[in-house]
Amino acid sequence: MSLTQEERDIIVKYRLERANETLTESKDLMLLNHWYGAANRLYYACFYAACALLIKNGHVTRTHSGVFSLLGEHFVAKGLISKEQNQFYRRILELRQTGDYDDFIELTETELRLLLEPAQQFITTIENLINKI
Repeated sequence: MSLTQEERDIIVKYRLERANETLTESKDLMLLNHWYGAANRLYYACFYAACALLIKNGHVTRTHSGVFSLLGEHFVAKGLISKEQNQFYRRILELRQTGDYDDFIELTETELRLLLEPAQQFITTIENLINKI
């Protein structure tokens, strides 16, 4: 399926709104000490932003690992997203998968609170890239 530029712009705007809304959900869940839910929402906030960037640039994938791969190929390799931010994205992808699917895993308040600022920076970096394009 091929999207028009107008359709892509609408989806990109929607995904960025979802990214910021979902980041707020993560913060709210942390206030309630719901660490697994907070980890899930933190990942999805970054995922929605990453998808927006890919869509803006005409890249489509249907998997979470595909999003990670395309970000690396088209944005990290070109220095538009830092290697540190890419490592952060991989870390929260793994954290979300672990929290959602593995048994007897403990996520801590300290661990998750340390991820908030990098998540916000990741989303901001992507918003800035989208606005430059």
